[in-house]
Amino acid sequence: HLRLGGIKQWYQRRVRGCERVVMEPVLETWSSFAYKAGDIFQSYYEMPFYHLIVEITLVLFIIKILMSKSTASPGEESPLTEREIEKLINEWVPEPLVPTDALERDPVTPVIQSKVGKYVTVDGVECLNLATMNFLGMIGKQEIEDAAVASVQKYGVGSCGPRGFYGTIDVHLLLEEKLAKFMECEEAIIYSYGFSTVASAIPAYSKRGDIIYCDEMASYAIQKGILASRSTVYYYKHNDMDSLVEQLEQQAARDKKNPKKARVTNRFLVTEGLFINTGAITDLPRLIELKKQYKFRIFLDESYSFGVLGANGRGLTEYYDVDRRNVDMITGSMEHSLGSIGGFACGSSFVIRHQRLLGQGYVFSASLPPLHASMVIKAMDFFEPGIFAKLQSLCQFTHTQLSALDTITVTGHPLSPLKHIRLVDDNSEDALKAICTEARSQGLAITVASYISTETFPKEPSIRLTINIELREDEVSNAISKLGQIITDTTNNKRS
Repeated sequence: HLRLGGIKQWYQRRVRGCERVVMEPVLETWSSFAYKAGDIFQSYYEMPFYHLIVEITLVLFIIKILMSKSTASPGEESPLTEREIEKLINEWVPEPLVPTDALERDPVTPVIQSKVGKYVTVDGVECLNLATMNFLGMIGKQEIEDAAVASVQKYGVGSCGPRGFYGTIDVHLLLEEKLAKFMECEEAIIYSYGFSTVASAIPAYSKRGDIIYCDEMASYAIQKGILASRSTVYYYKHNDMDSLVEQLEQQAARDKKNPKKARVTNRFLVTEGLFINTGAITDLPRLIELKKQYKFRIFLDESYSFGVLGANGRGLTEYYDVDRRNVDMITGSMEHSLGSIGGFACGSSFVIRHQRLLGQGYVFSASLPPLHASMVIKAMDFFEPGIFAKLQSLCQFTHTQLSALDTITVTGHPLSPLKHIRLVDDNSEDALKAICTEARSQGLAITVASYISTETFPKEPSIRLTINIELREDEVSNAISKLGQIITDTTNNKRS
C-alpha cells in the first residue's frame, strides 16, 4: 500500500510538471495574441471611417474571388449541341493555302540554257541580253572561272557551317579585308546571301521603340529588314526631300511633347543608293545635311550602285564626293557587278563588329561558299576606272536612245544601268508581257519587273532593261529600234 501511494504521488508531480511545460507557452502566446488583437481593434477604432470602408470592401472582394467557381479547363467545357456544331461549320470559311492572285499569275518562266553573258539562250533562242544584272560582264571571264575551279579543288564546294561555328575560311577574311580597303572603311563583313544582308543589318541595330525613316520605293529586302526590326517606320515620298523634312518635323514636334522618351529613341534613315524599283539615285548630300540637323543615322544600301557609280565604282559616296564617315553603314551586293552571290556591309569597326553577334543572316546561315569568295576576290582585280567610265557612257547613251521613242516613257537616272520603261497607251502588265514574249522570239531578252503582293507600296508595271559593259552602242541602238517596232506593232494589233 505504501509503495502504491508513492507511485501515485510521483505521477501527480509529473503531470503538474507537464502542465507547466505545455500550458505556460500556450498562455504566453494567447496573451500576446490578445494584446496584439487589442492593438488592431484599437487602431481600427481610431482610423478614419472611409479607410475602414475601403479595407472592408477589399476583403469582401478577395473573399468573392476565392469563393467564386474557377473557369473550367478546355476538357471540362460543356459539349456543343448539334445545332451549335452545324452553325459553326456553316460559318467557317477556310483560309487559302496560297494567295488568291497566285492562281492568276503566269506559271511559265523563261528557262536559261547557257551562260548569262552578253548573249543568253532562252527557251532555245539565242538573245541579246538586256535582262540580267551582269553590269560589268564578270560572268564568263576565264580568269574568274579558273579561280573558282582552284578554290573548289582546295576547299570543296561549300562551307557547311556559320561563321562562328567552323565556317570561317581564310578566303572570307581576305575578301573582307579587300572590300574594306576598296571602300575605304575600317572593316567589312560578308553574308552568304545578298537579300539577307540589309534585311539582317537593319534589325541588328534598330529595335522596338526606335524610329526608321525610309523611302517608299525602297527594295523588298529593306522592307523585310524594317519589318523584322519591329521599329516605328515613317515612309516619305520617293526621292522627295521635302516629304522627308515634313516627317522629321512631325517627329520633332512629338519629341517636344515627350522629351524623356525622345532622349532614349534611336533614329535611322534607310535608303538605296540606286533604286531597283525606279532606277533613280538618292540625294545623298541633302540627306547628310538633314542628318546633322535632325540627328539620325544613315544606312545606305548600295546593292545596285556598287561597281556602277563613281570614278572607281565605290558607289554613291564617291559619285557625290562625300566623306564616307557621314554614312554610318553601307551595305552592298556581290550578285550584280561582281557576278557572284552574297553581300557585304562596311563601316567603322564599332558598327560592323556588332553584326557578328546580332546579324541573323551572318550568325545563323552557312557562310559564303569559298569558291564564291575566291571569285569575288578575282573579280575585284578587274576594277579599274576605265570599265566604270565605259559602263556609265553606255548607260547615258541608252537613256538618250530610249527617250527618243514616243511610244514609251523612261524613268531612272541617265547613269543608271537599270531602265524602267512604260507604255504611253496601255501600260497593263498583260500588254508588257506580250511585248517581252515577242521580243524574245526575235532575239531580244527583256523582262517585266516583278513585285510581290505584300510590298508596302504598289509599283506601277514596267519593262526593266539592264545594261552591261559588253554591249556596243550599235547593238544597243539596234535593240532599241527593234523594241520600238515591237511596241508599235503590238499596239496596232491590239487596236485592230
